[in-house]
Amino acid sequence: MTAENLQGTDRDAALAEVTARGWSHDDSRDAITKTFTFTDFSEAFGWMTRVAMVAEQMNHHPEWSNVYKTVDVTLTTHDVDGISTLDIAMASKMDRLAV
Repeated sequence: MTAENLQGTDRDAALAEVTARGWSHDDSRDAITKTFTFTDFSEAFGWMTRVAMVAEQMNHHPEWSNVYKTVDVTLTTHDVDGISTLDIAMASKMDRLAV
């Protein structure tokens, strides 16, 4: 999958899809963000490990931080200077892995 900058109606539809699942649009960075909360540190770290493997396969890596059972995630594509198809795909994979 290659990074394609999202624009126009495709962008609007993609943002509507991820915001319906709890993601927020950060206008200042043209990124999407979400806080994932797990039952404990072990569950949070396990999720991060699974996401890390997916990120390596996609060659698309999240910006994130972890404190105990909470993981804050920011997705943006530096190569296109904004939100791309890779960010939307990664957000979907993160959501699926979090259940």
